Amino acid sequence: MHPEVVSDKPGSCPKCGMALELREPQLEAEKNPELEHMSCRFWFCLWFTLPLAATAMTQAVPAVKQIAYIPWLRWFQLILASPVMLWGGWVFFERAWQSVVHRSLNMFTLIAMGTGTAYFFSVVAVVCPQIFPDSFRLEDGVVGVYFEVAAIIVTLVLLGQVLELKARSQTKSAIKTLLGLRPRTARIVHENGNEEDILLEQVHAGDRLRVRPGEKIPVDGFILEGTSSIDESMITGEPLPVEKEAGSKVVGATVNGTGSFVMRAERVGKNTLLAQIVKMVSEAQRSRAPIQRLADSVSAYFVPTVILIAVVTFIIWAWLGPEPKFAHALINAIAVLIIACPCALGLATPMSIMVGTAKGATLGILIKNAETLENFEKIDTLVVDKTGTLTEGKPKLMSIAAFEIPENELLLLTASLERQSEHPLAEAIVRAARERSLTLKEVKDFKYEKGKGISGSVDRKQILIGSAKIMEENGTSISHFSENANQLQSEGQGIVFVAVNGKAMGYVSVADPIKDSTDEAIRLLHSEGIKIVMLTGDNRQTAEAVGKKLSIDEIQAEVLPEDKEKQVRRLQDKGRNVAMAGDGINDAPALARAHIGIAMGSGTDVAMQSAGIVLVKGDLRGIVKARKLSRATMRNIRQNLFFAFIYNALGVSIAAGVLFPFFGFLLNPMIASAAMTFSSISVIANALRLRAIRL
Repeated sequence: MHPEVVSDKPGSCPKCGMALELREPQLEAEKNPELEHMSCRFWFCLWFTLPLAATAMTQAVPAVKQIAYIPWLRWFQLILASPVMLWGGWVFFERAWQSVVHRSLNMFTLIAMGTGTAYFFSVVAVVCPQIFPDSFRLEDGVVGVYFEVAAIIVTLVLLGQVLELKARSQTKSAIKTLLGLRPRTARIVHENGNEEDILLEQVHAGDRLRVRPGEKIPVDGFILEGTSSIDESMITGEPLPVEKEAGSKVVGATVNGTGSFVMRAERVGKNTLLAQIVKMVSEAQRSRAPIQRLADSVSAYFVPTVILIAVVTFIIWAWLGPEPKFAHALINAIAVLIIACPCALGLATPMSIMVGTAKGATLGILIKNAETLENFEKIDTLVVDKTGTLTEGKPKLMSIAAFEIPENELLLLTASLERQSEHPLAEAIVRAARERSLTLKEVKDFKYEKGKGISGSVDRKQILIGSAKIMEENGTSISHFSENANQLQSEGQGIVFVAVNGKAMGYVSVADPIKDSTDEAIRLLHSEGIKIVMLTGDNRQTAEAVGKKLSIDEIQAEVLPEDKEKQVRRLQDKGRNVAMAGDGINDAPALARAHIGIAMGSGTDVAMQSAGIVLVKGDLRGIVKARKLSRATMRNIRQNLFFAFIYNALGVSIAAGVLFPFFGFLLNPMIASAAMTFSSISVIANALRLRAIRL
């Protein structure tokens, strides 16, 4: 089915003739009308084809042939073949006619021409045998009939359609599995504290919901109260549960562990992450990879060329073939038409893309289109933002150095004052104090000096917090711990000095921790031969510290948001194939500029919309998996295309009779039909192997 063909109702594709599919799979639509339709036709045709084939074989047995009344037997074959052709195979004639109307000849054009010719020739041979010249007659003077050929071909093609439709449904099994994870109800907590089970469709953003142990989380949101461990493997591919507490984000359809909590609904319906995943994967499966253009170019000329070859085959056999010349010419022309059906060629790329994108979705790797999947294996340079990509994006208190006062008292005084500040490091200090269950105190006379620090009165003590510069300006010596502080600064940590009543009492260090998975991810990317470039707006000292620790190849520090896109362009101008990984709004232009944009699932919506790949978990190791998936998918596509091209090249030649002068071998159209069906099934089976690859 061609992805650009869109209809508001079921039907067949005007280009390839295959049944149209839902743009987004639905769990409720478990029945496949096209599959049921084709299955019914197949079993109907099989019941008529088996006795038809049996009667045809009696004529190959001399003893039976002498007894059998040939005219009566030929009429009996006509009666058996007609329901097969006029009902079972009528769908092929309808689609063939549509292909002519839309000027897009396809596999159904060839099937209808081949089976139609065999059937209608046989009907005329039975009804009006006297009109045929001797060149059409067999040794016994009878005009040959090919009812069993037409019926068996139709039955085999129907079988191929049934198997193909079943295989197509398997490619969407990953999406249907995700859809099946959605709970059908949610437990809402009303204003008066009463709780009630409601349908999932009735949940609105802002509702308070209770999630009990073992239940599925109904929608996306965040925890208001309670703690638990949550199994998020359905969106991240990671089996280990994730600890959650008040303020933590939770994702709909993930499974709650042993704890109970109350959450606030944030995204419902089609806005949930699960719904976005399903939509993104569905669109990716409908998209076309650049390599598909080769198959499309060939297919555009393929059917007319096959028809021409069939005509030439008929002429040559009718002119040079053995007696009966026209009988041999007809059979070989039909064999050419049947064996050359381009279904294997048409399936080669889309089947692999469908399976590959679905495989990525189960591992938390969302690939937006087929072009991204194809091009990702060519990437040789990865540009990464530091904050939120290499690091957690959430500053954390790393250490406390207290002198002459207890550590907790220093933290309490510092956090009480920092609560009044809007500095990025302040939140980390306040959060650390609350984690230690420290009760923050009231602040008086709060003052802020831009770029230097803050001051105020806490518990009748004058507190000064800030850089070494503000300490020096206020005559406060920090020489007794400056060496240790300098060492931490060289490692990329932010230092906040604390003075109480004019005397330096210590410092706290804050840093944005590197993700646990980042070091392994960088190492794996280097092993793939990928150059890593870090872009960050942080100062050079911090950037150098992080870059050195992770063995980053190139570091660009103090980069303005608008300059990130320029840095990506600079690398592209050098001939590099660039992928950009980021998570913020300021990364969106660079993500769009790069050959492949990679957004962290924990980042902003703008970044995810600008990217070609979304890593749901925000784990850089997903880039390595995505690259392996790209390589495996493209290898699978090339295998399919090679097989399809070779099959058609050899099949058409053999069907035309090139082996007859050397080995006396002719390809029966029924065998040609079986071979055509096998070629499609083999391509499908090869594509389905992608579901089992280990990344």
